[in-house]
Amino acid sequence: MDEKKRARFVDILLILLIVLPLAGAVVLKTVTAPVTPMEKGVQIGGAQVYFTIPLPIQELPISAAQINSWAVMLSILGICLYLTHGIKVIPDSKRQLAAEWIVDTVNKLVRSNMGEKFMGFAPFVAGILALSALSSLSSLLGLFAPTSDLNIVLGWALLVFILITHYKLKGGLWAYIKGFFSPIPVFAPLNIIGEVATPISMSFRHYGNVMSGMVISTLIAYALRSLSLTVLGWLPGVLGQIPFLQIGLPAVLSLYFDIFSGCMQAFIFAMLTMMFISTASPEDA
Repeated sequence: MDEKKRARFVDILLILLIVLPLAGAVVLKTVTAPVTPMEKGVQIGGAQVYFTIPLPIQELPISAAQINSWAVMLSILGICLYLTHGIKVIPDSKRQLAAEWIVDTVNKLVRSNMGEKFMGFAPFVAGILALSALSSLSSLLGLFAPTSDLNIVLGWALLVFILITHYKLKGGLWAYIKGFFSPIPVFAPLNIIGEVATPISMSFRHYGNVMSGMVISTLIAYALRSLSLTVLGWLPGVLGQIPFLQIGLPAVLSLYFDIFSGCMQAFIFAMLTMMFISTASPEDA
């Protein structure tokens, strides 16, 4: 096998790595989704639980949010490997130019918001942006968006909180404890609450915006379907069962809630991450 055929074969494998995890998640949802009769109306719940793993303390449920999150991460891995496969000193392909543009954009974002000494956080910030945005966009495939599960987003926020605390402790344990009593000791309870509220506010902001968009879109789509069957149900045959009023508006709402809002929340989460970490670090650290 010559070099070109080998490179083409690797590209095909990487494309499969991008596509198959999400396709598998779609198939898994399709074959396991419970059938809900129309007369029961619209039902909005959490992520479907596929199975549970018995543990000593309590069972560990494996839900659609976890499966879809891993599918998104595998797809991101495939995208990264595909964009960087066969890179050269002088770019000669569009995908290498795309990879360099992504790296350059994230570097500029980190440099402008965190400073030069935090440039090592560029891959971390890029990972947060990609994971959050693609997790929200996975709903376009009919999947349960991982960002619609508070547990997933709270896990990200706790990781950021650990990094924040790590950089605060670089100034010394005593300085960290003394900060809770600033400017006067009476503010200590409020400062402690503010410290704990950081991951909570980050996770609830992200989760709340994505989840509310999903709920609103679902309610409007169901209302339009019901209105269409009520108003146009007199049409003969199959025509009376087609939800004509449901065509168009849900797609427009999806442009905002699934695409714009999902990407915006990913950007906000990344910005808050950069701001909290950079401000937590002592000046001389």
